[in-house]
Amino acid sequence: MEQLAEAPQAAPRRISQERQRLTGLPLYFQGYLAVRRSRGQEFRVFWTELRGTMLFFYNDKKAPTYSQKLDISALTSVTNIYPNENNSAQFILMLLNEELEVKADNCEYGKEWKGFILTVTKLSVPPDESLSPGQLTRIHEVLDKEKKRRIMLDDCSSTSQNKESLSSEHYSSVVTAMPACFYVVSRKEAIEMLENNPLCGNLILRPGSDSKNYAITVRHMLDAPCIKHYRVTSRERSYVIELEKQVVVKSLQDVISYFVIQTHGNLKPFIMQTCNEVLQMDKSSESKTEEKS
Repeated sequence: MEQLAEAPQAAPRRISQERQRLTGLPLYFQGYLAVRRSRGQEFRVFWTELRGTMLFFYNDKKAPTYSQKLDISALTSVTNIYPNENNSAQFILMLLNEELEVKADNCEYGKEWKGFILTVTKLSVPPDESLSPGQLTRIHEVLDKEKKRRIMLDDCSSTSQNKESLSSEHYSSVVTAMPACFYVVSRKEAIEMLENNPLCGNLILRPGSDSKNYAITVRHMLDAPCIKHYRVTSRERSYVIELEKQVVVKSLQDVISYFVIQTHGNLKPFIMQTCNEVLQMDKSSESKTEEKS
């Protein structure tokens, strides 16, 4: 019986979180793929991430920034190419204006990539009976996440249209840019980010469980670390922080400011860039100390 290749190990957590910050999209699947955009080109191997309906290509598994990206939301079809003598899986992603030929290390790995790509672009699990129960479970989880993400995008689009109809006086009071501490992560992922990167801050703004509102996750340092979550409800022209006594503010940035001010600065927005700068300063100080000694 053919042995399945082991799934590639994920990129280091710090790098994964930096990519999350830069792309602003949830990670669904990742691994090495060889790709080319025309038959005349040679295949080039990239560490590839499927985030939302985008493919991000990295020159190296540990590279924090992508070298290329491809929007596959307008995918029309996936054409299989029969396995070659090396048992690698090849298929072509047919888009409206271009096509991308993809090669995976083995057939099972290729089936998994196709399954995830078709699921997020078509919003349905492909009827492939050769996928294992474990693979199908992961694909169904991704389908649920992508559906919630689409609902949130639709809500944001509706909100933007409403803002366009507001007077300039009201419009100027609405902050269109998301706060720097906003991440498209789950409650569990937010907790892990705060616990593993205490230098980055201790307050994260994230989508709510209903995908229509928001939530604040904070990590207090009292006698022992304490995690708390606060619901933030979106209204047409304001946001409501669901405390014992509701607090109404005009923007998500005002939500963040409220928590910072009320805790006298003990709560700080979680920003990965700040964390990286601190680490670089620490390394620089260590190097200077070693040189002096």
